[in-house]
Amino acid sequence: MFDSLSEKLQTVFRRLAGKGRLDERDIDEAMKEVRRALLEADVNFKVVRQFEARVKERALGAEVLQSLTPAQQVIKIVHDELVAMLGGSTNRLATAPQPPTVVMLVGLQGSGKTTTAAKLALMLRRGGQRPLLVAADVRRPAAIDQLVTLGKQLDLPVYREDPATGALAICRNAIRHARELNASHLILDTAGRLAIDEEMMREVVAIRDALRPTETLLVADAMTGQDAVRTAEAFHQRLGLTGLILTKVDGDARGGAALSIRAVTGVPIKFLGVGEKPDALEPFHPDRLASRILGMGDVLTLIERAQAAFDQEQALKLQKKLRQATFDLEDFLGQLQQLKKMGPLQQVLELIPGMGRLTKSLPGGGISERELKRIEAIIFSMTPEERRNPEILNGSRRRRIALGSGTTPADVNALVKQFFETRKLMKQLAHARPGRSPGGLPRLPF
Repeated sequence: MFDSLSEKLQTVFRRLAGKGRLDERDIDEAMKEVRRALLEADVNFKVVRQFEARVKERALGAEVLQSLTPAQQVIKIVHDELVAMLGGSTNRLATAPQPPTVVMLVGLQGSGKTTTAAKLALMLRRGGQRPLLVAADVRRPAAIDQLVTLGKQLDLPVYREDPATGALAICRNAIRHARELNASHLILDTAGRLAIDEEMMREVVAIRDALRPTETLLVADAMTGQDAVRTAEAFHQRLGLTGLILTKVDGDARGGAALSIRAVTGVPIKFLGVGEKPDALEPFHPDRLASRILGMGDVLTLIERAQAAFDQEQALKLQKKLRQATFDLEDFLGQLQQLKKMGPLQQVLELIPGMGRLTKSLPGGGISERELKRIEAIIFSMTPEERRNPEILNGSRRRRIALGSGTTPADVNALVKQFFETRKLMKQLAHARPGRSPGGLPRLPF
């Protein structure tokens, strides 16, 4: 989502870094470009103006202009102000003193409210909680069936009744059922509309007044830009929102909603929807998002995704294989499939500092999902024996594999060659002394 904005900001800062000492004119010119980049990213005009004024005031201070590294100081100021614009600190889901904690999801049709309800329930269950989903969207016939289907797929309980019962009665009955089940959380999937209307607002206000939810979260589509900001303002005025969930953050929108919505409404963003998979919901960390926008990566999120995707026991076995140089193509295939669990490849690479820009400079714009699928197809076309012992891959075997995977013998040769080179390098790294690289050079600290 922030690719264009990130690229433009990094260009501005590279230009500043090349100047050495900075004067007021340099900072003025840089801030004009930053302002233009933010406006092109569809950030609210008032928010941009306030952001620019704060950065400029701090950047013109003596500690920057007289610093030996003024460009780095300016980048730090921009980072700090981006974090402040995004809310400053992480806002976690509140918990009721007595269970169940009622979480009411509201929003317009098409924002992803029903799927987000299931994602949130899955996240809570993985955290040791006992959520109950409530199909309270009686206006859209498919909404109830959709939630029930998601519940079956993810093994999550769903409370449903005949739509004729009415949304308010269903929610009241659901809270009694939640207490009988000893559920920790009750997640209400309420009705939406294509646009805000009075009937919808009366319904959600009645549910809020009757159940007094601990959290009232607006699910907003980040792809709609400033419309999402206006929707949040309208819902907040009537309901008193406690938080926001931005969906479709992995899309190609300009990102203005994510950067504006907290500053305009005063309501904290609590979660980001980063994909279509059931586990593609992340807690919102302002500092991490600011680092991503400035091309600094997000190592903490990368570690969290890796911990969720990779099995600890398998990792220890793999480490032993690397040391003994017995790592084979079966292991390599397993690692590829584990990597895919962490999310879209380009999204994962952007979490590594500097890697997003590096991969874009490669031929074809970087490493693609299509390339990974091609590698998988080649390995899947091998027999188990060939995967475990790639040394036996002679010319005829490689031609058969190429034919079975829809590739060429040259593609198979290249993959096998790269695999052997990688395995050799991994063995050298595994046996290198701590703090030193195989060639005796100091090992990089990452």
